[in-house]
Amino acid sequence: MVRINDTAPDFTAESTAGQIKFHEWIGDSYAILFSHPRDFTPVCTTEFGAVAQLIPEWKKRNTKVIGVSVDSVSDHEKWKCDIESFAGAPADFPIIDDVSLTVSKAYDMLPADFYLPTEGRTPANSATVRTVYIIGPDKKIRLTMTYPMSVGRNFAEILRALDAVQATDGVPFATPANWVPGQDVIVALSVPTDQAVEKYGELDIKLPYLRFAKRPV
Repeated sequence: MVRINDTAPDFTAESTAGQIKFHEWIGDSYAILFSHPRDFTPVCTTEFGAVAQLIPEWKKRNTKVIGVSVDSVSDHEKWKCDIESFAGAPADFPIIDDVSLTVSKAYDMLPADFYLPTEGRTPANSATVRTVYIIGPDKKIRLTMTYPMSVGRNFAEILRALDAVQATDGVPFATPANWVPGQDVIVALSVPTDQAVEKYGELDIKLPYLRFAKRPV
């Protein structure tokens, strides 16, 4: 099982952008690894289209995105045409060939009772291979999300979650429910109030343990 703060499993795989050595590919960026059940499926086409439309936003955040599918590179290349036609934007990110299920297994993406025949595999055989990992530049897992096959992911929320991860990474802050950039952050309980005031300015103290501050620029 892959957990928060684990080192993201490294791997070498073929993709639509050529051979990927995952940790090397991440470099000093953040990365989002997201999987799906099969190429040429309706929900996944809308999802990969959403990722394509958000390429400028990922780049603003020094974040690379990469898809994983249990299909081949040749299938991915054909499917990209559908994605781009639907989204009206180029699918300018790699999609990994995971016919072998190496990446899916390393990242614990498969359903508990999976049965995945090599031949005749259908989307139903990999119904819960719809997982999202946000990974830091240090290659540590920052966030995970897993969706069932019937529920399309909200990539606006994934973008928001990425913003929250980056806002709190390595600093004594947390973000409240529904936080978006520009809003106040919560001061960690490890920081005494007097030190927080000295460092971050006036606090908005709702409760003794719930103290808001302006996020330093």
